[in-house]
Amino acid sequence: MKERPKVFLANLGKAADFTARTTFARNFFEAGGIVAISGDGLASPEAAAKAFKASGAKIACICSSDEIYAAQAEEVAKALKGAGASVWLAGRAGDKEAAYKTAGISGFIYAGCD
Repeated sequence: MKERPKVFLANLGKAADFTARTTFARNFFEAGGIVAISGDGLASPEAAAKAFKASGAKIACICSSDEIYAAQAEEVAKALKGAGASVWLAGRAGDKEAAYKTAGISGFIYAGCD
């Protein structure tokens, strides 16, 4: 039996920061047959990259609050991209879309996206 593809959910901050978007992302990817692997409470870009590599996934999805995204999403995306991930972000990019894409985020998932 062929192994299903995996996505690593890079959950930044405390559970209160990432749970809503992590739940959405898990359901989004698993509906498409992709296994979601959570990395909870990642405190640094380096920790996210290390956990991603250990997961065996090829895709990473950053999950957290808008406040944490503003402070950390770009650096975490760069670290994940450097570790070989195709990087996504759970949430709308808003006015940060160009900066996020420059940092290596290739897509955004949110309620109502295609």
